[in-house]
Amino acid sequence: MSTVTSSEVSKGEVVQREVLPRKIPSVEVRVEREYKVVIAVGKKKTAIARAIIRPGIGRVRINGVPIEIWPIEMARLKMMEPLLLAGKNLVSKVDIDVNVRGGGVMGQASAVRMAIARGLVAYFESPELLDLYMKYDPSMIKGDPRRTEPKKPGIKHARSKRQKAYR
Repeated sequence: MSTVTSSEVSKGEVVQREVLPRKIPSVEVRVEREYKVVIAVGKKKTAIARAIIRPGIGRVRINGVPIEIWPIEMARLKMMEPLLLAGKNLVSKVDIDVNVRGGGVMGQASAVRMAIARGLVAYFESPELLDLYMKYDPSMIKGDPRRTEPKKPGIKHARSKRQKAYR
């Protein structure tokens, strides 16, 4: 692990730091108006979530709706996993605004979960938090490369074939 040397940073400049043992994909760290802002992206199938993490009091909003009153319980529990793993003391220091679109309900929940996890690791620059997320579920940081296979012309589905008769 390398150490960070402090340098002068102007407003709106993107900051590159080398404190984590591995690079966190799809994360941008900025310093705006004297405070740190992290923009993290999470993707699952066709759902894309963008999380903006800034100093605050612990508010988490998904498309403007507080996460505590999200209507679908399974999706809400999945989205709250990185927050529960990080602990109340870390989460209460930041506000998280997530914008998610595309895909289905659980695909969006997985994308939000990934964006929040990546953003928290980048914001707090904590190798312990990164290790915790990687041990719990590596897809919280790495992502899931699986996509649906395209349908082929002349057949109903991606791999369906005509039934073959031998007699």
